[in-house]
Amino acid sequence: MSQHYAGVSFDVGQNLDYNTRNSMRNVAIQSGVWNYVEPAYLTPTWVHFDDRQNPPACFNGGYPVVAFGSVGVYVLILQDALRAIGFTTTDIDGYFGPITQRTVINFQNSYGLVADGIVGCLTWETLTSNAAGIGQTATVAYP
Repeated sequence: MSQHYAGVSFDVGQNLDYNTRNSMRNVAIQSGVWNYVEPAYLTPTWVHFDDRQNPPACFNGGYPVVAFGSVGVYVLILQDALRAIGFTTTDIDGYFGPITQRTVINFQNSYGLVADGIVGCLTWETLTSNAAGIGQTATVAYP
């Protein structure tokens, strides 16, 4: 699963060496322009920084908490990732309604998470780690 963020984001430095990427990361942090710079252990072969419009669900970054009633790009990502790993939702419409909530609860139950229908840190981490690398399919919008 690709990472998609609301706001401005950049993935850079794929052809640079480790030290140069770390220098880029430090410049992005020190500039104060970006409110999130991905830690090196999450993006070891590139540098990701963005200007997120919502605080992340996890202390170390990532997507924001989404729940019933949420609308937007993060719900699209959620719905797309759920489909990628075989959990049927409504159309990928960006609206966290009752069907998406039920699908999230089913996902959480299947993976031994607290089944509260709220997509926070552990749910995002579990979901994205299982959806990573699946790529575009007939039911998945984002490669």
